[in-house]
Amino acid sequence: MSIDSAVIMFAGIMTTLGALLTWLASPWFLLLVAFVGLNMIQASLTGFCPAALIFKAVGVRTGSAFN
Repeated sequence: MSIDSAVIMFAGIMTTLGALLTWLASPWFLLLVAFVGLNMIQASLTGFCPAALIFKAVGVRTGSAFN
């Protein structure tokens, strides 16, 4: 799995988790969904993604979007 795939999977898991927690626990978890969405927009515009840096540090192979 490349960093690109790992970042997309992580964003999907966090969005799904936030939606599930919103439904089960509190509407405040929509803030998590908003944060993930805004981070995805920011990463697409700047090329900087904190999650990609973490995945790279733990040894996930690089991809084409986040080197």
